[in-house]
Amino acid sequence: MIEKEIYIVRHGQTDLNAQGIVQGKGVNHSLNDLGRSQAQAFYEAYKDLNPEVMFSSTLKRAQETLAPFHAHNIPHIIDSDLDEISWGKAEGVGGLSDTSDEFYKLMSEWDSGNIHHKIEGGESPYELQQRQLRFIERLKQASERKILIATHGRFIRAFMCTITDRPLQDMNTFQHTNLCLYKVNLLADGRFEIEMSNETAHLAHL
Repeated sequence: MIEKEIYIVRHGQTDLNAQGIVQGKGVNHSLNDLGRSQAQAFYEAYKDLNPEVMFSSTLKRAQETLAPFHAHNIPHIIDSDLDEISWGKAEGVGGLSDTSDEFYKLMSEWDSGNIHHKIEGGESPYELQQRQLRFIERLKQASERKILIATHGRFIRAFMCTITDRPLQDMNTFQHTNLCLYKVNLLADGRFEIEMSNETAHLAHL
């Protein structure tokens, strides 16, 4: 039996996304024009979803992704435990590109199981997971049964491992794009199941 239906979206595109530059929780850019169009497209496809509550990170790009739903007067909770992983000194312009050698070395460490490895000033996947575990406990205790969450790419990769008890070194098996949707069900026995992964049909016309 399904206890809760949880809809998790990655935020829409920002200018740094378009440039392939990692942002992390220390960079707080707004959505760009395409990102706002993606948010509107998601809303048009799911405006009848009727979530009982929405959660987002503290970052503007996640909050702006849910902005079209505000017309429905749905409670919106901002939670720092949903923030993107910190990439430390490598965040933002002049930092880490997702095609750089440094990025691939970092991914190699994580893929090999070194989940405590991190960039100077940043967070490790293990530290990110500790935030996620706190949020999961609050999620389980919430009275609402249909929940919409806007968060971030690396967060989603790790979160899918966390809720399915897979090792964090499997993070990169979970794909994401800007404004993709994951649907996750919380079952009566406390387990989570992933029903939809990286769904983007709502963006096909953009």
